[in-house]
Amino acid sequence: MGDMARLGSWIEPFPEGIHVKPADAWVDPSRPKDRALITHGHADHARGGHGEVWATPETLAIMDARYGEQRGVEVGYGDTVRIGEVDVSFVPAGHVLGSAQILLEHGGERVVVSGDYKRRADPTCPPFEPIPCDVFITEATFALPVFHHPSDMGEIGKLLRSVATFPERTHLVGVYALGKCQRVIKLLRAAGWDKRIWLHGSLMALCKLYQEQGVDLGDIAHVSDAILENFRGAIVLCPPSAIADRWSRRFADPVPAVCSGWMRVRARARQSGAELPLIVSDHADWPELCQTLKDVGAPRVWVTHGREEALVHMARSLGIDAEALHLAGREEEGT
Repeated sequence: MGDMARLGSWIEPFPEGIHVKPADAWVDPSRPKDRALITHGHADHARGGHGEVWATPETLAIMDARYGEQRGVEVGYGDTVRIGEVDVSFVPAGHVLGSAQILLEHGGERVVVSGDYKRRADPTCPPFEPIPCDVFITEATFALPVFHHPSDMGEIGKLLRSVATFPERTHLVGVYALGKCQRVIKLLRAAGWDKRIWLHGSLMALCKLYQEQGVDLGDIAHVSDAILENFRGAIVLCPPSAIADRWSRRFADPVPAVCSGWMRVRARARQSGAELPLIVSDHADWPELCQTLKDVGAPRVWVTHGREEALVHMARSLGIDAEALHLAGREEEGT
């Protein structure tokens, strides 16, 4: 390993993404590039228009569904490919189906780009694997001490207790189309809800893709396919934006709920219109982010989109050489 000043000098951050110079490739670029390495399928990381896309088979399937067929190169978990002068491996990130950390090895150094990740169990994707490395480039979406995500099953229990308390009402649950929707369905099944779960039309395509990839979601159906259905006592999943839309007027005195890590913040819950805020996040919380820094043991850490300053401060308190990267175009599709 070289001295600290040179560690990872072959990786260069730009506002539109991370450039891996000896591979002439970009990680999660926000603008079209000739060669893109993609951590996962959310739109703030995976975009159309690249010349070549290197990703897991599941992420490529998601990108094909969202952007049309990609000129893709599949890299399975645990496989290593040589790109230019760099060995590239994709390692589970535990965020959504197909999500991966990207391990880059060059000149005796190991750099890991985390992409988005979480540390708790999710039946829709393999769990996060900490990889010892020299430079760790980590997300920081919920990197403030206030963010301690509660038990997933505890939050789903709140939803089911509300359904039992108000059997005459429809529960409208706002979820992101990729990852959150399918995870909430699996959590409901694990909690014993074996009834049909109704879906907004915009959620159907990715649920079908998940099922094709071997994720069993049970009895799901498109709201528009209902015949003589008043949806009393039903659970209906929809994009968060649909809760305040005219579409929601068809339901029986709906209870608006939203699943997101941001539901910890009361102002965000009010802003979303959630009568029932459910803190179910697909990102690591503050203790998990701090634990991950210890697990990977990297002497140098770069912090991307989110609450960068707090995690940089925490890393420095652990004796890590840490700095914030200010990447553009990072949004909240999978929170």
